[in-house]
Amino acid sequence: MAVSKASSEPTLFRHQLTPQTGVSSKGRHHNPRVQRFSRLFLPKLTNPNQKLPLLVYFHGVAFCVSSPFTSKFSNYLNALVAEANVIAVSVNYRNAPEHPLPAAYEDSWAALQWVVSHCNRQGPEPWLNDHADFERVFLGGESSGANIAHNLAMVAGDPEFSLNVDILGIALVHPYFWGSRTYWFRGITPGSKGGGRLYYEALGRSGWMGVVEIMETDEVGHGFQLNDLESDKAKDLITRLAAFCNRDKPPFF
Repeated sequence: MAVSKASSEPTLFRHQLTPQTGVSSKGRHHNPRVQRFSRLFLPKLTNPNQKLPLLVYFHGVAFCVSSPFTSKFSNYLNALVAEANVIAVSVNYRNAPEHPLPAAYEDSWAALQWVVSHCNRQGPEPWLNDHADFERVFLGGESSGANIAHNLAMVAGDPEFSLNVDILGIALVHPYFWGSRTYWFRGITPGSKGGGRLYYEALGRSGWMGVVEIMETDEVGHGFQLNDLESDKAKDLITRLAAFCNRDKPPFF
């Protein structure tokens, strides 16, 4: 049965609770003018005034398909938010080929700016105003989403763009890169020995004074954690990412 955009939007933006994890989620416009939106995830709160690390997340699948409302990405964020006790914003961006690059980067940068607009606690989204710790902001994603996270971190570090908050770290899972890059943000790069290993080695040689780590998972495929969240290897990855997102700001920042 075909469902029109108008009839599907109320479901996308409805507040949902996952009883198994206690995580709440909802859709939220971050650019109503062009109908761009994100999905927010909030863990079960033990304190109504609790401030949580903030993860801005970018989904993968080669810039071409999927969204924050695709079940495998939604389930993955739900599990990660529950384990890490972070608030997460899963960004929706336009897909190719209908919207070729750089549309995905432009939409993702606009979403990050929307998130950061809440740092004065006067933004349009109460979850971010009330619970996001803007001194502990992380970017993350896998595959093409990791590519987006890297490129946004590079832009965020440029004073010309004035993001107004520091990015404490980026978590790149099975990153999808091509071409040469300059790397200088703290990263964790679980997965294959291809782009992730090259990224790790280049960053380690760059002279940057931050912390770079790598985690490799043997005998699994690209994006394996999305397809079997109950596997031990997926759980190990989520545990490592949760620990990464709960680090305090290091003294050299």
